[in-house]
Amino acid sequence: MSETKKPKTEYEAQPEKEAEEPQTGQGDGTRQRRRGGGPSSILAPGEKPKNFRKAVADTLKYMGGYKFAVAVVVAVAALATIFETVGPKVMGRATTLLAEGVMNKIHGTGGIDFEAVGRVLLLTMALYFIGAFAQYIQALIMTNITQNIVYRMRRDISEKINRMPISYFERVQTGEILSRITNDVDTLGQSLSSSISNFIWAIISMVGIIVVMLTINVTMTLIALLVIPFSALVMGMLIKVSQKHFAAQQKYLGIIDGQVEETFSGHLVVKAFNREAAVTKEFDSANEKLYESAWKSQFLSGLMRPLMRIVSNLGYAAVAVAGGVFCVRGAIGVGDIQAFVQYVKNIGQPIQDIAQIMNQVQSMAAAAERVFEFLNEDEETDAPGAEDEMGEIKGAVEFRHVRFGYRKDQPVIKDFSAKVEPGQKIAIVGPTGAGKTTMVKLLMRFYDVDGGSILIDGRDIRQFTRKELRDNFAMVLQDTWLFSGTIKENIAYGREGATNEEIISAAKTAKAHHFIKALPGGYKMVLNEDATNISEGQRQLLTIARAVLADKRLLILDEATSSVDTRTEEEIQKAMDALTEDRTSFIIAHRLSTIRNADLILVMEHGDIVEQGTHEELLAKGGAYAELYNSQFEEVG
Repeated sequence: MSETKKPKTEYEAQPEKEAEEPQTGQGDGTRQRRRGGGPSSILAPGEKPKNFRKAVADTLKYMGGYKFAVAVVVAVAALATIFETVGPKVMGRATTLLAEGVMNKIHGTGGIDFEAVGRVLLLTMALYFIGAFAQYIQALIMTNITQNIVYRMRRDISEKINRMPISYFERVQTGEILSRITNDVDTLGQSLSSSISNFIWAIISMVGIIVVMLTINVTMTLIALLVIPFSALVMGMLIKVSQKHFAAQQKYLGIIDGQVEETFSGHLVVKAFNREAAVTKEFDSANEKLYESAWKSQFLSGLMRPLMRIVSNLGYAAVAVAGGVFCVRGAIGVGDIQAFVQYVKNIGQPIQDIAQIMNQVQSMAAAAERVFEFLNEDEETDAPGAEDEMGEIKGAVEFRHVRFGYRKDQPVIKDFSAKVEPGQKIAIVGPTGAGKTTMVKLLMRFYDVDGGSILIDGRDIRQFTRKELRDNFAMVLQDTWLFSGTIKENIAYGREGATNEEIISAAKTAKAHHFIKALPGGYKMVLNEDATNISEGQRQLLTIARAVLADKRLLILDEATSSVDTRTEEEIQKAMDALTEDRTSFIIAHRLSTIRNADLILVMEHGDIVEQGTHEELLAKGGAYAELYNSQFEEVG
């Protein structure tokens, strides 16, 4: 009735997970971050998108709400450029007036008209002032546009994450997702902010300079324009050669970032196995390649300006010779030569800017493509007409011939059937890969069944929205998840608006109150990013307290006591008995001693139930459960 759409082609080519059950926890976070490139995995200058036109079209479409503001930016930028372009010619008129006045004084026919010169200088100052003010307005508007776009994009991404299926996060590396959310959005925002206004300025400036130069002298303009193809040729050659080195530089930055992050997070293991020399050798190898690529890319990039200066100087020389000839013939004034030389100098800048902008636009388009790929990913969908009110539920759960596989050709659950009465405590046991956690994922609709059905109080769970279904569950996982904040805030995550008394009561039920009071700050103590300033067992107790506070009719405990010592486990077990009272509970356990008082134990192997019954009944049968149970005590012995 409801399923997540087929993943997009880009990700189908990625290697499949080796395990049949993708892990939902954070166990391999460092390795994932390394694969994804980490925070340094930004786009290299010159990196090209797969579909440039589509990426640009998507970006322009996303900017649709800012069409008028962009039009204002274009108009203001054009105005600023025109005033700045006309400025040198007007100022050249002052030079001409001074030169003519000096010559008149020499010949005794007059002197310098300082009043006229003053008017020209005032006009020049006014032009530059208006141009500068227009640039300020243009920068202000463009900054506002880009920051609004980036803000909206981050908001859309945040909302998108909450609508995406868990399968996406199990097949795409964490570092890859983080790179799209942070680096790609930053690249897009920075490129938009500078490229649009700079491109407008460069085009209008170049056209304006050429037009003004033509009004001064056509022949000198043609001589000056010969510089452009040479400049373009030099820039094109340098960009083409340097692009691969920039790409290599960013690649090895990402590799080094991953190595450093992975080594620091696993520093104790590195020390314990005496792998310092091997880690250092691996780092030195990547660092050497980074050095080589960075040196070459920066050297070639640094050649751009001096080579352009050489080409420009050749243009100056040609223009100066031609200008001198025309001035001697009286075909051009001294001020016009001054203005023309200044224009020849200025025309090189727009050419360089356009080359850099085109390179920047490539990076922007590549970043935009990755961001919009993420925003266009398939979302969790509900069947048309799915209800968003389950009402008061009793907690009866039934699995009817459930079939499921993460890949259609590799079923994990083949034919699973079980009936659970309201308030029963159900334990699911079995070897690794048997499908235990998969059953929980299906029950929570992180995935939808391929066949059969799951019912709550006699109604198919696909008849309800995922949000409404999950609102009736509380979950405690083997991999604890706590965020940077106070202990009180972490427990209160289980129920919005909980009072201090309710939070403390939940902590007492979970046997966490005693150790919390002993911590500096008690309930106000701030946990760090990974909550490593408390022990692993204490972290688990806090997640249990969170589930207690949530107070849901259906409870899922996935190895909830695996990280605590035996004495604490006994205390938690008492708390769990109180917590599961009158609640339908599903307990996934490897320590079989923790589920002896379960109302029903389901023993799974290869996706099927091979045995079911109480602890005593299954031991009496002497089958798979008895073998698992006895093997644990043999290991202990």
